[in-house]
Amino acid sequence: MGKVLDNKCPSCGAAIHFKPELGKFKCDYCDSEFSAEELKDMDKLKEEEIKETEKNKDNKSSDNYSNYVNYNCPDCGAEIIADENTAATFCVYCGNTSIIKNRLSGEFAPKYIIPFKMEKKKAIDAFKSLRKGRPLVPKSFVSEKNIEKITGVYIPFWLYDVNVSGTVNAKATKVKSWSVGDTRYTKTDYYNVVRSGSMAYHRVPVDGSTRFNNDMMNSIEPFDYGKLIDYNHAYLSGFLAEKYDVSKEDAFTDAKTRTLNSTKDQMLSSMIGYSSKTITSNNLESVSNETEYVLLPVWMVNVKYKDKFYLFAMNGESGKFIGNIPLDKKKALVMTFVVLIISFLICVGISYLIYCGGRA
Repeated sequence: MGKVLDNKCPSCGAAIHFKPELGKFKCDYCDSEFSAEELKDMDKLKEEEIKETEKNKDNKSSDNYSNYVNYNCPDCGAEIIADENTAATFCVYCGNTSIIKNRLSGEFAPKYIIPFKMEKKKAIDAFKSLRKGRPLVPKSFVSEKNIEKITGVYIPFWLYDVNVSGTVNAKATKVKSWSVGDTRYTKTDYYNVVRSGSMAYHRVPVDGSTRFNNDMMNSIEPFDYGKLIDYNHAYLSGFLAEKYDVSKEDAFTDAKTRTLNSTKDQMLSSMIGYSSKTITSNNLESVSNETEYVLLPVWMVNVKYKDKFYLFAMNGESGKFIGNIPLDKKKALVMTFVVLIISFLICVGISYLIYCGGRA
């Protein structure tokens, strides 16, 4: 059975959680506050007592070998069932956060982390706002039951420093028109335009987990990487966390695509004075100079409605959020029917006024 760690209050022994508004860890029982550095020193002593000698493969069941691992909650002793990529989870019995330390060690140890800045209340308010101005959103979508599911998750990201260099070839035109008498003339000149150069990109992010939609994660960017601090597992207390399951080599494919497309756009925009321009070929190369593995904060909830899932996500550092929302088809039909009736009555009223006015 694997071992897990959580954060205890040095004063009373109760569970202690990170409070974004304070930038510190606070005990809800005795109100004691501690910095991450203080808890880190305590953790070093705790690690000396904990021996992680068993491997994950010994914890996996024979029926579902590649998906789940069992752990014991250090507080109540209950068994915790976790996905093999989960680095921090909750005990369903006592509610305390359990941090699976061997998931975040060695090659899976993040270099940096951005702690949550936005409180859960901000995420709840943003989630509720999805209904504003959208009368066709089902009431059940923003029900208390779904609001309770909003969870803070540290998402694994790869950050790449990338250099792109090479040449872009484009076909461009200049169009000139003029009139002589009643005749209109148009002249089109064609050009082959070449642009060469290089661009440097710093900390291009790519989601390192297959569990989360890349487009959704890209949509809640950017994160302020000036807020990155050295990783300390204490910041995971009170939140969920994932470890990467997409290697930095595989994830670089997305970073390469993004930087190549950005470079093409920049080179194309530098071709000034043409009526139209289209890239015909390029020999751009994208090279990664440095890679960093980090954890970034995201509030999210996945809501099932009519056998389909709708995801809401909010950047836990900036507050930027995005969500796809369902349409209540019954409401839509009723609203359409009401609009048709009102339109019909208005037309009848106008016709009656015209008829009466004509007779007068």
